[in-house]
Amino acid sequence: MKIISNPLELKKYLKSNSKIIGFVPTMGALHEGHISLFKEARQNNELLIVSIFVNPTQFLHGEDLDKYPKKEEADKKICSLSGVDILFFPHAQDIYTDDEISLQAPSQRGYILEGYSRPGHFNGVLTVVNKLFNIINPTNAYFGKKDAQQLHLISLMVKQLFMSVNIVEMDTMRESDGLALSSRNIYLSQDQRVEALKISSSLQVAFGMVNSGILDTKKIVKKMREKLNSLEIFYIEALSRDFKPLTSIIIGNSIILVEVKVGTTRLLDNIYL
Repeated sequence: MKIISNPLELKKYLKSNSKIIGFVPTMGALHEGHISLFKEARQNNELLIVSIFVNPTQFLHGEDLDKYPKKEEADKKICSLSGVDILFFPHAQDIYTDDEISLQAPSQRGYILEGYSRPGHFNGVLTVVNKLFNIINPTNAYFGKKDAQQLHLISLMVKQLFMSVNIVEMDTMRESDGLALSSRNIYLSQDQRVEALKISSSLQVAFGMVNSGILDTKKIVKKMREKLNSLEIFYIEALSRDFKPLTSIIIGNSIILVEVKVGTTRLLDNIYL
């Protein structure tokens, strides 16, 4: 596995490349969810590139940028064992300058849900993903569905900016008890982890209601709130898959998204219906 930190060095290295590139961008603290992306990308591409970069521009003032989990040596080992060909491991000064051009998230879909409670967060996400795509020029890029709003906005960016990369959406990976895998799960105490299981349980409540023919989104959200009433709820929303409001679930074109705080940790989850 080759490790490269400098963007221009990586561009130069890839300049004569004619292989099909699979790319997985990460912020490190790798877990089985990331590994599932690596496996899919390894299987369907000739060259696998993974980036590890804790992107400062997507953190708001007072958030956990400095505390975000870092496991550099373990991450390198995981990448090597997963068949990664190139690990792109830049530093902030490699990616950003003092006077930056940045992308703006769409004024509607970029400022609802997580974008409402973290205004400007998706500007940082889109800007760094755009930079990574420009550096690597991947054929296929792999993202998990757990961060559904992020995935939607990145797909929208690719479409609206006429990028040639193919976005591959991968199902959320879960612990055996149903908790969605997240690098931030490391923050949870044992008691908080038990509380966090209410998130996936609430989504199963929603699935059960839809399966029994109850499609009214207000009724579904009400039941989910009851399940999550001991947690700080940022939002529970039922939307179409292009992130428009729904009054009734449309099977095959709906998603229910949840964000709560467990202790001091924000956790996201969703279910596609």
